[in-house]
Amino acid sequence: MKFFHLSDLHIGLKLYNRDLLEDQKFVLQQVVEQAKKEKPDAVVIAGDIYDKAVPSAEAVSVFDWFVLSMKKEVPDTVVMMISGNHDSAPRVNLYRGILEEQKLYMAGMPPQQPEEHIQKVTVSDEWGNVNFYLLPFVRPSMVKNIVGTEADGTLCSYHETVKRLLEREEVNTRVRNVLVSHQFYLLDGIDAEQVERMDSEIRTVGNIDQVGASVLKPFDYAALGHIHKPMKVGKDIWSYCGTPLACSVSEAGQVKAIQMIEMREKGHTEITAIPLYPRHEVKVIRGTLAEILEAASDDYVSVVLTDEVDLDIFDMQDRIYAAFPNLLEIRRETAGTKNGKAEEAVQINRDPFQLCCAFLKDLSEEEEVLLTDVINTVQEEMR
Repeated sequence: MKFFHLSDLHIGLKLYNRDLLEDQKFVLQQVVEQAKKEKPDAVVIAGDIYDKAVPSAEAVSVFDWFVLSMKKEVPDTVVMMISGNHDSAPRVNLYRGILEEQKLYMAGMPPQQPEEHIQKVTVSDEWGNVNFYLLPFVRPSMVKNIVGTEADGTLCSYHETVKRLLEREEVNTRVRNVLVSHQFYLLDGIDAEQVERMDSEIRTVGNIDQVGASVLKPFDYAALGHIHKPMKVGKDIWSYCGTPLACSVSEAGQVKAIQMIEMREKGHTEITAIPLYPRHEVKVIRGTLAEILEAASDDYVSVVLTDEVDLDIFDMQDRIYAAFPNLLEIRRETAGTKNGKAEEAVQINRDPFQLCCAFLKDLSEEEEVLLTDVINTVQEEMR
């Protein structure tokens, strides 16, 4: 069994208000070409198909082109995808019956009634069946009719919610099983603050959305989405493939790739990264004005000026814009800069909880808990 693992396409994303649709199409064309070359049995996309719950017509057109191109080049390949926290689950769920006749499975909603289950798609090869479990992004409030609540009547944690959802499936561990999921999985015992997160990711206050990796034990491979940097969760077979294209300056320099998984008999899995090459790289260039101008390019560039002398701001901007037609931003390092990061940039990147605490000051523990709930509720509504 050979399949591709992709996630977090974020079609329609704008990087510093720059439209990336052509860049995204450029990368997705490479995915189609690799599918034509490798002829995978399946392609799985682990959530965040679009960047917005209500994508633009242009974004929908790019996704439509991608799926049609894939099915044209490899018509026998099964394509499976789930909704992520950026997607509109009901929209992803549209026309499922018709699409499944074309070997295209789109799971937008998790099970919400006792008689419903996680969608399972079975694909067969010479070693038998492989069961793909398609679990869209889930919040505890979405599935409380199934998983219940804690003893005190409060919603279950994200970990307990996912754990109960998977347990009720009674996964047959004698055969090969793959989970496709879009959550924040973390190796048990690891502090979530130790995990490097990208600026383009949506985070919850207090990392309340984390799910312990122990729930993944029944699966021979976990095709995960949500984290934008390629990352393993304790084992190579529990993997975030990352975004196919940089979604923020914090992803500058990362090698993006398709994860190609080859499963033979149970217990024998090989993973290969197939590199993807961007139309324009995302770069951070640091140096004096003279040094920066020598590195002129049409890449997406964040410029950090280190000149200690005053510069004519209008002349400086004109020269930099001329050298970098796809310039993202210009920053100046200050006297208080340490390790190449300006002090004001550190303030801007503080999370909402830290900013509120700094403004309100001297909050009690009870008030901090209430503030956490309010911020997380607002963030969920905004999605």
